[in-house]
Amino acid sequence: MKELITYIAKSLVDKPEEVEVMEFEGEKTTVIELRVSPEDLGKVIGKQGRTARAMRTILNASATKIKKRAVLEILE
Repeated sequence: MKELITYIAKSLVDKPEEVEVMEFEGEKTTVIELRVSPEDLGKVIGKQGRTARAMRTILNASATKIKKRAVLEILE
């Protein structure tokens, strides 16, 4: 799941080298933290949060396949 979010984020931003993705796994829940350049934060969030919501939807679909729960946190 970490690779999925990394690929999506790097495709969206102007500075892909500054994309950092950290994954913290629990028993049933996985927390994925996404950190991008401050200039690219708006591109990852999107208008009214649409891009971030779409990324979370894709992540949840991927997590559901392996019977887990995933949470995406976008950090500044």
